[in-house]
Amino acid sequence: MSKEFPRDQEFLLPANPGFIALSLFAAILLNWLPWHGWGLILRPDFVALVLLYWCTHKPYRVGIGIAWTVGILTDVADASLFGQHALAYAVLAFGGTVLHRRIQMFDLRQQTFQIFPLLLISYATYAAVHWQVRGIIVWEYFFGCVVSAAMWIPMTLLLQTLRRPRSDPNEL
Repeated sequence: MSKEFPRDQEFLLPANPGFIALSLFAAILLNWLPWHGWGLILRPDFVALVLLYWCTHKPYRVGIGIAWTVGILTDVADASLFGQHALAYAVLAFGGTVLHRRIQMFDLRQQTFQIFPLLLISYATYAAVHWQVRGIIVWEYFFGCVVSAAMWIPMTLLLQTLRRPRSDPNEL
């Protein structure tokens, strides 16, 4: 069996579990960046993007359980209500897993319009929990959903580039 794969079939290879874990950890670190003012309002949810990427590209590897676990870790990291991110990420993972074939049949630009409702539902879940606990809805939080959807193309291209098998070990 040849180690060379056609360009359109190279992503049919199994994903390295270490790379999946590393990408999720890097996304948590990106969410920890200190944001202030409008940057905080427009901050994309990197963890949600990476989770959605893995749920749509490898739904049998990354699903609701991993999304819940990463959400709990994010709740601990953000010092937010315990389970708030976990519930939002589990809803997002469910949508990404159920719709993974539909999302993959579109090109990246069209995928952005397919994942935007999933991100919107995830953000709405987070806002609903916040509303139940504190009694207010922070509507500005939804601007981050639009920015997250806009970040789908660069995030997908970055993860696909890093996943690509290299035939030459010295190749970048």
